[in-house]
Amino acid sequence: MDEYRNLDISAWTKVGEGGNGTVYENPSEPDVILKVNKAGINTLAFVSNEYKVSRAVEGLGIQVPKMYEIVKVGDAYATLSQRIRNKKSFSRTCQENPDRTEEMARVLCEKGKELFRTPCNTDIFPSRKEQLLRAIGKARFIGKKNREIIAQFARTIPEEKTCVHGDFSMANIIVSEGNYYWIDLDRFGYGDPMFDIGHLFQICNVYSSMKQVQDIFHMSEEQLKRFWTAFAKAYTGEETPEAFNRLAGKFACLDLVVRNEFQKPSLVESLFFASYIRNHVKNYF
Repeated sequence: MDEYRNLDISAWTKVGEGGNGTVYENPSEPDVILKVNKAGINTLAFVSNEYKVSRAVEGLGIQVPKMYEIVKVGDAYATLSQRIRNKKSFSRTCQENPDRTEEMARVLCEKGKELFRTPCNTDIFPSRKEQLLRAIGKARFIGKKNREIIAQFARTIPEEKTCVHGDFSMANIIVSEGNYYWIDLDRFGYGDPMFDIGHLFQICNVYSSMKQVQDIFHMSEEQLKRFWTAFAKAYTGEETPEAFNRLAGKFACLDLVVRNEFQKPSLVESLFFASYIRNHVKNYF
Protein backbone atom coordinates (compact mmCIF):
# COMPACT_ATOMS: atom_id res chain seq x y z
CA MET A 1 0.00 0.00 0.00
CA ASP A 2 1.28 3.47 -0.89
CA GLU A 3 2.31 5.73 1.96
CA TYR A 4 1.86 9.47 1.79
CA ARG A 5 3.76 12.01 3.83
CA ASN A 6 1.73 14.03 6.30
CA LEU A 7 2.04 17.82 6.13
CA ASP A 8 1.68 20.18 9.06
CA ILE A 9 -0.96 22.64 7.84
CA SER A 10 0.18 25.25 10.36
CA ALA A 11 3.28 25.80 8.22
CA TRP A 12 1.11 26.77 5.25
CA THR A 13 -0.81 30.01 4.58
CA LYS A 14 -4.24 30.05 2.99
CA VAL A 15 -4.17 32.05 -0.25
CA GLY A 16 -7.41 31.10 -1.97
CA GLU A 17 -10.67 29.20 -1.79
CA GLY A 18 -12.95 27.84 -4.49
CA GLY A 19 -15.95 25.60 -4.93
CA ASN A 20 -13.95 22.39 -4.35
CA GLY A 21 -11.35 23.34 -1.77
CA THR A 22 -8.70 25.61 -0.32
CA VAL A 23 -5.23 26.49 -1.61
CA TYR A 24 -2.17 27.11 0.58
CA GLU A 25 1.42 28.29 0.09
CA ASN A 26 4.56 27.76 2.16
CA PRO A 27 7.65 30.03 2.00
CA SER A 28 9.91 27.00 2.46
CA GLU A 29 8.43 25.38 -0.69
CA PRO A 30 8.04 28.41 -2.97
CA ASP A 31 7.47 26.49 -6.21
CA VAL A 32 4.46 24.44 -5.10
CA ILE A 33 0.94 24.95 -3.84
CA LEU A 34 -1.09 22.72 -1.55
CA LYS A 35 -4.74 22.07 -2.43
CA VAL A 36 -6.97 20.59 0.28
CA ASN A 37 -10.38 19.56 -1.00
CA LYS A 38 -13.57 20.05 0.98
CA ALA A 39 -15.00 17.26 3.12
CA GLY A 40 -16.42 14.45 1.02
CA ILE A 41 -13.98 14.98 -1.85
CA ASN A 42 -10.80 14.78 0.23
CA THR A 43 -10.68 10.98 0.10
CA LEU A 44 -7.77 9.02 -1.35
CA ALA A 45 -9.94 7.76 -4.21
CA PHE A 46 -11.04 11.26 -5.23
CA VAL A 47 -7.65 12.93 -4.82
CA SER A 48 -5.85 10.06 -6.55
CA ASN A 49 -8.21 10.40 -9.51
CA GLU A 50 -7.63 14.17 -9.57
CA TYR A 51 -3.87 13.56 -9.61
CA LYS A 52 -4.01 10.95 -12.39
CA VAL A 53 -6.40 12.99 -14.52
CA SER A 54 -4.20 16.07 -14.32
CA ARG A 55 -1.16 14.10 -15.42
CA ALA A 56 -3.14 12.54 -18.28
CA VAL A 57 -4.52 15.90 -19.46
CA GLU A 58 -0.97 17.26 -19.56
CA GLY A 59 -0.12 14.26 -21.74
CA LEU A 60 -2.65 15.49 -24.32
CA GLY A 61 -0.59 18.65 -24.79
CA ILE A 62 -3.02 20.82 -22.83
CA GLN A 63 -1.33 23.35 -20.58
CA VAL A 64 -2.05 22.63 -16.92
CA PRO A 65 -0.08 23.17 -13.68
CA LYS A 66 2.17 20.16 -13.15
CA MET A 67 0.94 17.73 -10.51
CA TYR A 68 3.74 16.60 -8.19
CA GLU A 69 2.54 14.58 -5.23
CA ILE A 70 -0.36 13.29 -3.12
CA VAL A 71 0.02 14.11 0.58
CA LYS A 72 -2.00 13.86 3.79
CA VAL A 73 -3.24 16.78 5.89
CA GLY A 74 -4.52 15.17 9.06
CA ASP A 75 -6.98 12.51 7.91
CA ALA A 76 -7.58 14.19 4.56
CA TYR A 77 -5.71 13.67 1.31
CA ALA A 78 -4.43 16.63 -0.71
CA THR A 79 -2.14 17.45 -3.63
CA LEU A 80 1.04 19.39 -4.19
CA SER A 81 1.26 20.96 -7.64
CA GLN A 82 3.18 23.58 -9.59
CA ARG A 83 2.83 27.12 -8.33
CA ILE A 84 2.06 29.42 -11.25
CA ARG A 85 3.48 32.77 -10.22
CA ASN A 86 1.57 35.98 -10.80
CA LYS A 87 -1.45 33.97 -11.92
CA LYS A 88 -4.96 35.30 -12.10
CA SER A 89 -8.21 33.57 -12.95
CA PHE A 90 -10.61 35.16 -15.39
CA SER A 91 -13.13 35.55 -12.57
CA ARG A 92 -10.61 37.52 -10.47
CA THR A 93 -9.90 39.75 -13.45
CA CYS A 94 -13.62 40.42 -13.78
CA GLN A 95 -13.84 41.22 -10.07
CA GLU A 96 -10.91 43.65 -10.14
CA ASN A 97 -11.91 45.29 -13.40
CA PRO A 98 -15.62 44.82 -14.23
CA ASP A 99 -15.13 46.67 -17.52
CA ARG A 100 -13.13 43.64 -18.74
CA THR A 101 -16.01 41.19 -18.19
CA GLU A 102 -16.92 40.96 -21.88
CA GLU A 103 -13.25 40.69 -22.87
CA MET A 104 -12.72 37.76 -20.49
CA ALA A 105 -15.82 36.04 -21.87
CA ARG A 106 -14.45 36.32 -25.39
CA VAL A 107 -11.07 34.91 -24.34
CA LEU A 108 -12.76 32.02 -22.51
CA CYS A 109 -14.66 31.35 -25.74
CA GLU A 110 -11.40 31.31 -27.73
CA LYS A 111 -9.60 29.03 -25.25
CA GLY A 112 -12.67 26.84 -24.91
CA LYS A 113 -12.82 26.29 -28.67
CA GLU A 114 -9.14 25.29 -28.61
CA LEU A 115 -9.93 22.75 -25.89
CA PHE A 116 -12.98 21.44 -27.76
CA ARG A 117 -10.86 20.86 -30.89
CA THR A 118 -8.34 18.74 -28.99
CA PRO A 119 -8.69 14.97 -29.64
CA CYS A 120 -9.15 13.11 -26.35
CA ASN A 121 -7.70 9.76 -25.31
CA THR A 122 -10.91 7.75 -25.12
CA ASP A 123 -9.08 4.81 -23.53
CA ILE A 124 -8.27 6.91 -20.46
CA PHE A 125 -11.04 9.48 -20.18
CA PRO A 126 -14.79 8.86 -19.80
CA SER A 127 -17.55 9.63 -22.26
CA ARG A 128 -19.75 12.41 -20.92
CA LYS A 129 -22.73 11.02 -22.82
CA GLU A 130 -22.30 7.59 -21.23
CA GLN A 131 -21.98 9.21 -17.81
CA LEU A 132 -25.18 11.15 -18.46
CA LEU A 133 -27.18 8.11 -19.55
CA ARG A 134 -26.13 6.26 -16.39
CA ALA A 135 -26.96 9.25 -14.23
CA ILE A 136 -30.44 9.67 -15.72
CA GLY A 137 -31.36 6.22 -14.51
CA LYS A 138 -30.00 6.80 -11.00
CA ALA A 139 -31.09 10.38 -10.27
CA ARG A 140 -34.04 10.06 -7.89
CA PHE A 141 -34.93 13.74 -8.10
CA ILE A 142 -36.28 13.41 -11.66
CA GLY A 143 -39.95 12.59 -12.13
CA LYS A 144 -40.96 9.77 -14.51
CA LYS A 145 -42.28 12.06 -17.26
CA ASN A 146 -39.29 14.42 -17.17
CA ARG A 147 -36.88 11.48 -16.99
CA GLU A 148 -38.15 10.21 -20.33
CA ILE A 149 -38.03 13.69 -21.89
CA ILE A 150 -34.42 14.13 -20.77
CA ALA A 151 -33.42 10.59 -21.79
CA GLN A 152 -34.94 11.01 -25.23
CA PHE A 153 -32.92 14.18 -25.80
CA ALA A 154 -29.74 12.64 -24.33
CA ARG A 155 -29.85 9.78 -26.82
CA THR A 156 -29.72 12.28 -29.72
CA ILE A 157 -26.45 13.88 -28.56
CA PRO A 158 -23.56 13.05 -30.93
CA GLU A 159 -20.68 11.10 -29.36
CA GLU A 160 -17.85 13.54 -29.99
CA LYS A 161 -14.27 12.37 -29.33
CA THR A 162 -12.84 15.74 -28.33
CA CYS A 163 -12.03 17.11 -24.89
CA VAL A 164 -14.47 18.64 -22.44
CA HIS A 165 -13.41 20.11 -19.11
CA GLY A 166 -16.38 19.10 -16.98
CA ASP A 167 -16.26 22.20 -14.78
CA PHE A 168 -15.90 24.79 -17.52
CA SER A 169 -15.99 28.32 -16.10
CA MET A 170 -14.17 31.61 -15.74
CA ALA A 171 -12.72 30.38 -12.42
CA ASN A 172 -11.02 27.31 -13.87
CA ILE A 173 -8.70 28.97 -16.34
CA ILE A 174 -5.79 31.08 -15.16
CA VAL A 175 -3.31 33.27 -16.97
CA SER A 176 0.30 34.10 -16.11
CA GLU A 177 2.71 36.04 -18.31
CA GLY A 178 0.63 35.34 -21.39
CA ASN A 179 0.29 31.61 -20.71
CA TYR A 180 -3.10 30.03 -20.03
CA TYR A 181 -3.63 27.01 -17.76
CA TRP A 182 -6.72 24.89 -17.11
CA ILE A 183 -7.26 23.88 -13.48
CA ASP A 184 -9.68 21.68 -11.44
CA LEU A 185 -9.67 18.82 -13.94
CA ASP A 186 -11.27 15.98 -11.96
CA ARG A 187 -14.34 15.87 -14.29
CA PHE A 188 -12.36 15.93 -17.53
CA GLY A 189 -13.68 13.72 -20.33
CA TYR A 190 -14.76 13.70 -23.95
CA GLY A 191 -18.01 14.56 -25.67
CA ASP A 192 -20.14 17.29 -27.18
CA PRO A 193 -18.76 20.75 -26.19
CA MET A 194 -22.31 21.74 -25.24
CA PHE A 195 -21.87 19.77 -22.02
CA ASP A 196 -19.29 22.35 -20.93
CA ILE A 197 -21.27 25.26 -22.33
CA GLY A 198 -24.39 24.11 -20.48
CA HIS A 199 -22.38 24.14 -17.25
CA LEU A 200 -21.33 27.74 -17.90
CA PHE A 201 -24.93 28.67 -18.73
CA GLN A 202 -25.99 27.17 -15.40
CA ILE A 203 -23.50 29.30 -13.48
CA CYS A 204 -24.24 32.54 -15.30
CA ASN A 205 -28.01 32.32 -15.64
CA VAL A 206 -29.44 29.85 -13.14
CA TYR A 207 -27.13 30.05 -10.13
CA SER A 208 -26.15 33.68 -10.61
CA SER A 209 -28.64 35.01 -8.04
CA MET A 210 -27.09 32.88 -5.26
CA LYS A 211 -24.69 34.71 -2.97
CA GLN A 212 -22.60 31.58 -2.51
CA VAL A 213 -22.03 31.38 -6.26
CA GLN A 214 -21.29 35.10 -6.49
CA ASP A 215 -18.70 34.67 -3.73
CA ILE A 216 -17.07 31.66 -5.45
CA PHE A 217 -16.72 33.51 -8.75
CA HIS A 218 -16.15 36.97 -7.22
CA MET A 219 -18.78 38.38 -9.58
CA SER A 220 -22.20 39.96 -9.17
CA GLU A 221 -25.37 38.54 -10.70
CA GLU A 222 -25.36 41.29 -13.29
CA GLN A 223 -21.72 40.53 -14.19
CA LEU A 224 -22.34 36.81 -14.52
CA LYS A 225 -25.21 37.44 -16.92
CA ARG A 226 -23.11 39.93 -18.90
CA PHE A 227 -20.38 37.31 -19.10
CA TRP A 228 -22.77 34.75 -20.60
CA THR A 229 -24.19 37.22 -23.12
CA ALA A 230 -20.70 38.10 -24.38
CA PHE A 231 -19.65 34.44 -24.44
CA ALA A 232 -22.71 33.37 -26.43
CA LYS A 233 -22.21 36.16 -28.97
CA ALA A 234 -18.53 35.28 -29.39
CA TYR A 235 -19.20 31.55 -29.67
CA THR A 236 -21.91 31.85 -32.30
CA GLY A 237 -20.96 35.09 -34.05
CA GLU A 238 -24.60 36.14 -33.66
CA GLU A 239 -25.87 39.28 -31.96
CA THR A 240 -28.96 37.50 -30.57
CA PRO A 241 -28.12 33.76 -30.35
CA GLU A 242 -31.56 32.61 -29.21
CA ALA A 243 -31.28 29.02 -30.53
CA PHE A 244 -27.88 28.65 -28.87
CA ASN A 245 -29.26 29.92 -25.56
CA ARG A 246 -32.12 27.43 -25.69
CA LEU A 247 -29.74 24.55 -26.46
CA ALA A 248 -27.44 25.67 -23.63
CA GLY A 249 -30.45 25.68 -21.32
CA LYS A 250 -31.14 22.04 -22.22
CA PHE A 251 -27.56 21.09 -21.49
CA ALA A 252 -27.73 23.03 -18.22
CA CYS A 253 -30.48 20.63 -17.25
CA LEU A 254 -28.23 17.70 -18.16
CA ASP A 255 -25.46 19.27 -16.08
CA LEU A 256 -27.61 18.89 -12.97
CA VAL A 257 -28.16 15.23 -13.77
CA VAL A 258 -24.61 14.21 -14.70
CA ARG A 259 -23.33 15.72 -11.46
CA ASN A 260 -24.54 12.49 -9.83
CA GLU A 261 -21.60 10.72 -11.46
CA PHE A 262 -19.21 12.85 -9.40
CA GLN A 263 -20.97 13.76 -6.16
CA LYS A 264 -24.00 12.17 -4.54
CA PRO A 265 -26.41 15.00 -3.67
CA SER A 266 -27.70 15.42 -0.13
CA LEU A 267 -31.43 15.38 0.59
CA VAL A 268 -31.55 19.19 0.52
CA GLU A 269 -29.61 19.29 -2.76
CA SER A 270 -31.94 16.66 -4.25
CA LEU A 271 -34.97 18.80 -3.43
CA PHE A 272 -33.22 21.80 -4.94
CA PHE A 273 -32.29 19.86 -8.09
CA ALA A 274 -35.83 18.50 -8.44
CA SER A 275 -37.21 22.04 -8.57
CA TYR A 276 -34.62 23.17 -11.09
CA ILE A 277 -35.13 20.10 -13.29
CA ARG A 278 -38.86 20.86 -13.52
CA ASN A 279 -38.16 24.48 -14.43
CA HIS A 280 -35.49 23.55 -16.99
CA VAL A 281 -37.72 21.04 -18.74
CA LYS A 282 -40.61 23.53 -18.78
CA ASN A 283 -38.46 26.38 -20.11
CA TYR A 284 -36.12 24.66 -22.57
CA PHE A 285 -37.60 21.37 -23.78
